[in-house]
Amino acid sequence: MPDPAPRRQDFTIMAIGQNGRLQYEAILLVGSLRLTNPGFAGRVIICEPQPGPLWKTDPRMDTPARAALEAMGATILPFESKVFGQDYPYGNKIEALTALPDAPFLFLDTDTLITGDLAGVEIDFARPSASMRREGTWPQIELYGPGYAEIWKSLYDRFGLDFAASLDLDQPDEYWQRYLYFNAGWFFHESPARFGARFLSYARSIRDDRPPALLLQELNPWLDQVALPLVIHSFGGGRPGPGLAGLDGDVTCHWRTLPLLYARESDRVVEVLEAVAKDPPLRRVLRDHPPIKSLVYQNQGRKARALFDRQNLPHREQVIRNTLKREGLWLR
Repeated sequence: MPDPAPRRQDFTIMAIGQNGRLQYEAILLVGSLRLTNPGFAGRVIICEPQPGPLWKTDPRMDTPARAALEAMGATILPFESKVFGQDYPYGNKIEALTALPDAPFLFLDTDTLITGDLAGVEIDFARPSASMRREGTWPQIELYGPGYAEIWKSLYDRFGLDFAASLDLDQPDEYWQRYLYFNAGWFFHESPARFGARFLSYARSIRDDRPPALLLQELNPWLDQVALPLVIHSFGGGRPGPGLAGLDGDVTCHWRTLPLLYARESDRVVEVLEAVAKDPPLRRVLRDHPPIKSLVYQNQGRKARALFDRQNLPHREQVIRNTLKREGLWLR
């Protein structure tokens, strides 16, 4: 007998839309969803911070970007920045959660493309998880300072969580991958209200009253990624299992910058990017963003792509960045 059809789930896809780079990335994200998942039955909500005392400039998207998103069926949802704002824009993803309708959600950073069928991803919204496409960016261990275990345990103790249960015991003591740490490029849960309230509470507590073990640690821009594993663990979640592999594989791609996309991502990712960007109604808006204009429409991305062998990429991202900068192709 043929395999049964993939089970389709109704859930909210949430991203942040803001004036500048993020509004163009949001268009690419929603365009890629409509291209690859035309039958998606859930809602797409682009959360937009509103002007207020925590913003020095108006963060709202411009009219052409809003119109392009709405024409693709996205809902633009305003929210108020009460805690973070311009000094820590990564906090948008935290504060926007409580503005969402309280239904299962998948958060995606705007610098993400959807390249495959979301129905093939096995999401258990009751057990939250997040992206493992990360490097050991936090904490940075200082000579004579506390180690990984002491730093992370101080945070679990702060919130009454079981530190030992979070450890990957297949990894050696004091190696960064032993400790629960995610990239905040995607995460999900069954309730944005509960998840968002706890995320905000934990992040604010860490920012305003850091445990002594964190006194030598930089929290900007890492605060969201410091708080996220604690929140996920508190709701009974953890590292993603094999059913979620597509969210860092052949279903979504967190590309981060267009030069890096062209340098290292698959042919499928480039195909989806260019198909979306060259759709005439979207092209009229996207061409106003200089990196898209240069790398996609003027084919500089293909020049960047030719510099690298994707079967033998440098182990360190900084080497890729330096090569692109040397060739004048590091555009953001």
